[in-house]
Amino acid sequence: MGLWSGPEWLALNQGRLLWWPDAFRAEADCWQATLAHDIPWQQHRLRMFGQEVNEPRLSCWMGDWPYRYSGRERRQVPWHPLVQAMAGRLESICGQSFDGVLLNCYRHGQDSMGWHADDEPELGPNPMIASVSLGQPRRFLLRHEAGEQRELLLEHGSLLVMAGEMQHHWRHALPRMARAEGVRINLTFRRRNPG
Repeated sequence: MGLWSGPEWLALNQGRLLWWPDAFRAEADCWQATLAHDIPWQQHRLRMFGQEVNEPRLSCWMGDWPYRYSGRERRQVPWHPLVQAMAGRLESICGQSFDGVLLNCYRHGQDSMGWHADDEPELGPNPMIASVSLGQPRRFLLRHEAGEQRELLLEHGSLLVMAGEMQHHWRHALPRMARAEGVRINLTFRRRNPG
């Protein structure tokens, strides 16, 4: 990938995307080991096509407020000191504070996240979502409502920030990846702003 000196804003139609592939490379191994051990991971259920199924990943909602997505309310667990410190680091990069984070653990390449937008009402009209990836690199897909598509490889220690109008006009997904055998932990920081 070459050497990166800092974040790069990618030009997007109707949205802002900050991409920093090695933002936290120095800390990534330690962060991943701590979170894999300390977070109270759960496998939640969701309703798809009229039936209850297991989500294809483990997750945990941490923060100052309960979060509702996929039709279910997730009760928050208290901030882990490391995750709170990460939120502080992101505040200095993004220029805004974060009061909640969804942590996902993808155990292998069959774990995934389908097409969606982070457009829950409690996030306000133009939410900023700061995503930190640890562990196994995975493909991240973006699709504009008019058909434009982008793909990034989210590597160990990378930072991706979606801002502006992105959640109105773009959807994103983390597809299955057969050759991905390692664990990936992803943290998506957000702020409650019901407007």
